[in-house]
Amino acid sequence: MKITFITVGKTEDAYLKDGIEKYVKRLKHYTRLEMAEIPELKNTKALTEDQQKTKEAELILKKINPQDHVILLDENGMEFTSVQFANYISKRSVSSSANLVFIVGGPYGFDQSVYQRANDKLSLSRMTFSHQMVRLFFVEQLYRAYSIIKGEPYHHQ
Repeated sequence: MKITFITVGKTEDAYLKDGIEKYVKRLKHYTRLEMAEIPELKNTKALTEDQQKTKEAELILKKINPQDHVILLDENGMEFTSVQFANYISKRSVSSSANLVFIVGGPYGFDQSVYQRANDKLSLSRMTFSHQMVRLFFVEQLYRAYSIIKGEPYHHQ
């Protein structure tokens, strides 16, 4: 199974880039992870929030295959403990040959067309984080999930 992590915009802060790279490198031992960045839209001052979400949606949907299992990182999504998230990943990898595609939207969230395409929604917290921080938190949690699945000592209970 392959996991794709789609984000809108670049990670700009060096400390976040370093953290993301650390966990992406560690994840290579467990799964194929593809990081896909969608460029931020240019000249957005003339666009409404809905128009921006629509344009981002077009770019996001081009990166998704029909057989992919799409999970949106969304504040209204399922909330898991790290162990529950590991179980979710494990069940998805056993029950389906589909690739898992996790998506972080742009500053205004997702267009309705992306919600319609999604199979699941996942919330990392009830708190709101910057889109750049969510990237680091997600790859760390993905690494933690695989270490739990493999019974390795990274996660403590």
